[in-house]
Amino acid sequence: MGDDGQKKILTVDDDRDILNALAMILEPAGYQVVTAENGVEALEKAASESPDLILLDVMMPEMDGFAACAKLKSSPDTQDIPVVLVTAVADHITDSKYPIDGVMRAEADEYLPKPFDREKVLNVVAGLLGGGA
Repeated sequence: MGDDGQKKILTVDDDRDILNALAMILEPAGYQVVTAENGVEALEKAASESPDLILLDVMMPEMDGFAACAKLKSSPDTQDIPVVLVTAVADHITDSKYPIDGVMRAEADEYLPKPFDREKVLNVVAGLLGGGA
């Protein structure tokens, strides 16, 4: 939590432009944003920063978003943090090794497609965090 009860959101993507875009949506809405650039770093930041919500990209090197989400949900320290999987994976469903539907139901709390729709991002975040920033 920030000093004024501000909600903290961990954004995870290997593309810095995406991280910047998310910060430009979330920060003006009153959220504190911390970033990670891969799944491994995401797990470290989730433990050290105790975010209120995690926006997690699916397609990343080292550890993809599904694996990171599964690890977050299996750790007592982070299992209660809502995780939103962010992906343009709809483009890849035919060649993807992930059964999207099953994975979504199993682990993630919500799902956001890229490219981002500002209102949708804020609605999903607010919905999981219970109201505004």
